[in-house]
Amino acid sequence: MNKPFWLLLGVSVLATPAFAAQYVFKNVQVFDGRQATLSAAKNVYVQDNLISKIEDYQALNVTDPNTIVIDGQGKTLMPGLIDAHTHLMLAALPQQTLMLADQGFINIVAAKTAADMLQRGYTSVRDLGGPIFGLKMAIDKQITTGPRIWPAGAFISQTGGHGDFRLPNELITPDSKKRTVSVTSGTSAIADSPDEVRQHVREQLALGASQIKLMAGGGASSFYDPIDVTQYSVAEIRAATEAAENWGTYVTVHAYTPRSINQAIDGGVKSIEHGQLIDEKTAKRMAKEGIWWSLQPFTSERKSSFAEGSPQRMKQKMVEQGTDRAYRLAKKHQVKVAWGTDILFSAEKLKGQTQLLSIMTRWYTPAEVLKMATYDNAQLLMLSGERAPYQGKLGVIEAGALADLLIVNGNPLQDLTILEATDNLQLIMKDGRIYKNTL
Repeated sequence: MNKPFWLLLGVSVLATPAFAAQYVFKNVQVFDGRQATLSAAKNVYVQDNLISKIEDYQALNVTDPNTIVIDGQGKTLMPGLIDAHTHLMLAALPQQTLMLADQGFINIVAAKTAADMLQRGYTSVRDLGGPIFGLKMAIDKQITTGPRIWPAGAFISQTGGHGDFRLPNELITPDSKKRTVSVTSGTSAIADSPDEVRQHVREQLALGASQIKLMAGGGASSFYDPIDVTQYSVAEIRAATEAAENWGTYVTVHAYTPRSINQAIDGGVKSIEHGQLIDEKTAKRMAKEGIWWSLQPFTSERKSSFAEGSPQRMKQKMVEQGTDRAYRLAKKHQVKVAWGTDILFSAEKLKGQTQLLSIMTRWYTPAEVLKMATYDNAQLLMLSGERAPYQGKLGVIEAGALADLLIVNGNPLQDLTILEATDNLQLIMKDGRIYKNTL
């Protein structure tokens, strides 16, 4: 298990949510993360931070004063949701603000972003770029609230790549790779050789990264790179994957096109982020080699943070046009698909996070979508191996699994949209602690 240096710091617990030695959720219908139907009525026991027992619903005679019984009233109990692609530090503020504002302000906004995400039912996230380690520490020590975080730390980019946010007048300045705001804040690291890539990977791992994020192709929000650009060489990518493998973890890459995806796989990458411009041959290869496809439902309905006609918006539209085909290829060839949102630069878009779950029913049944956002995403998280910051089973309701639970008013296997209304999330538990309870 990864234990970065900051775990040694003595930080007092300032905010402690409801916690008991044992909870019993009686009379709940269970979506276990895998099955396409709800169970008959059950009683589900939580001891400390684990699910300890599941039994058929029956009358209870509880005398232990440390046990709290909560009547689920026949509602749905399910695993906490998992978003496999977030940027908690970068999600709620405009891009210009993130480049110019005081870092203390950015941190406070990010703390609210995390707290709000937990209240939407997201108990775990894989964070794929940004100075996230401090926020993760504060959540883990219960100073503030939020989901479990699998942090990548700074994303690693070549000069002129998707993670190069230097201004044009900085680009040719000596040492600007070390001094620009995005680098000094820990948002990105710019590396232009196998040795530099290897160094920055090792830095993020030392800080506590559970996986590494590398920019392998052009992107919408970046300044310099068209969407079709392939970034890094196989040797540079291989330097990253070898350094990560030495730590028992993996590299995931930002990539849209067949060339950038194939080059990343050649370099040993285990997961592809986005990939909306893929071709069928590459999708077949991903399925054959067991590569994860962390694919987001970027469609034309999505609210854009970029002005119409801007270069960023034009690149975004190219991605949107490829989304439907990408999902159809993923289904056709049975690629391992993860679900995530990749929301950036907009507090308003964050409010609609779960709408990006509902829209998945264009391609999958509600049960398939929920399995993807719970059990399947948990399997991707566990790809971090010993670098996973939290040990134990997630994404399932079974004895021995971590107690990350939701009680939902309604049946999301019939109607996913009920999860969009936070009033329908009547109980939220993470790690055996209750963060919301309206039952």
